[in-house]
Order: sequence, then C-alpha cells, then structure tokens
Amino acid sequence: IAYSSVGHMGLVISGTLLQTPLSITGATILMIAHGLSSSMLFCLANMNYERTHNRTLLLTHSMQTLLPLMTIWWLLASLMNMALPPTINLMGELTIIASLFNWANITIILTGLGTLISALYSLHMFSTTQWGGTPPHHMHIITP
Repeated sequence: IAYSSVGHMGLVISGTLLQTPLSITGATILMIAHGLSSSMLFCLANMNYERTHNRTLLLTHSMQTLLPLMTIWWLLASLMNMALPPTINLMGELTIIASLFNWANITIILTGLGTLISALYSLHMFSTTQWGGTPPHHMHIITP
C-alpha cells in the first residue's frame, strides 16, 4: 500500500514544483484523493490482519470466499487507488499530467510509466488478497 503512496506523492511533488495554477490545483486534489484512498486501503489491510493475524498480503489469498462483502470494499479502494473514472484521483492525476506535458513533452513517458506501474501494483494487490486457490488451512477459522 505504501508503494502506491510513493507514486502519488511523486506526482504531487512534481505538480507543486511546477508552480502553475493548474499544477497546484492538481496537487491539492491528488493530496485529498490520496488521503481518502490510502486510508481506506490501510483500514482494509488492518481488517485483514485482525481476522488472519498475519500482515503478509500474499498469505491472505482467496479472502473473497470467506469475506465476500470485504471484497467489494477492496475492489472500490483499489479502483480508487488506480485513478479510474469517476474518482477524484483521476481528476488530480490528469491535471498534474497535463501540466507536466505542457512543461516538457518528454514527461508524458515518465508519468505514463509511473501511472501504469501504480495501476498494475493495485491490481496485483487486489488479486492476491481476494482471489486464488482454496484458502490456507489457518483461514478456515475466520468469522466475518
């Protein structure tokens, strides 16, 4: 979860350093959006920990079969973290990326690559915690 925070804060710093009205607006929007999405992800990770007594997300696979409602919350938080429409993350990221592109065209490659890596990480995090084979033997004692 903290890796996605690094990506978001990198965009915020880039937008802040440009010092244009559009980039400052985008940085402010992304800071608020990041506060909402990462707080939600950390809350869900803590809920996983309270049920499994394990902080390793790789060991908590196939939670979908045990806690289906929490899977919906993981999906919403992951989609918000990936900046899919109509989330506030998308507005902030697009505003900053447009400002960076106006400043130097080459930055579209770097920001696009960073956004892609962040989205892939969010998908990986969701899929490893919610999908998978049968739950490990220590997961059968979980109660919702």
